[in-house]
Amino acid sequence: EVQLVESGGGLVQAGGSLTLSCVTSGFTFDGHAVGWFRQAPDKAREGVSCISPTAIGPYYADSVKGRFTISRDNAKKTAYLIMNSLQPEDTAVYYCAADTFCTPAMTYWGVGTQVTVSS
Repeated sequence: EVQLVESGGGLVQAGGSLTLSCVTSGFTFDGHAVGWFRQAPDKAREGVSCISPTAIGPYYADSVKGRFTISRDNAKKTAYLIMNSLQPEDTAVYYCAADTFCTPAMTYWGVGTQVTVSS
């Protein structure tokens, strides 16, 4: 059974930091890209960042460039999203997802973790 479990969300003040983790099982982690997506209330889902199986050339949305960093530990089958300088507009449910390549329509999805940034 494929599982992606996000953790690390919470409530933080503007300017603060959070690190999200995505622990996976049930598929060949080092053969899959991992992406982070977010969805705020009444907004469409947005691709935030994505990292290839070899971690070369990660993608970042313009809105998070310079503030967020994606990484992966293939031995632990875990991906991370380090989020710095958080702003209220970063408030959303954050999801990790996996597929053989970075795409908006990833095959495997987690259930999400809430990130709330207060002003």
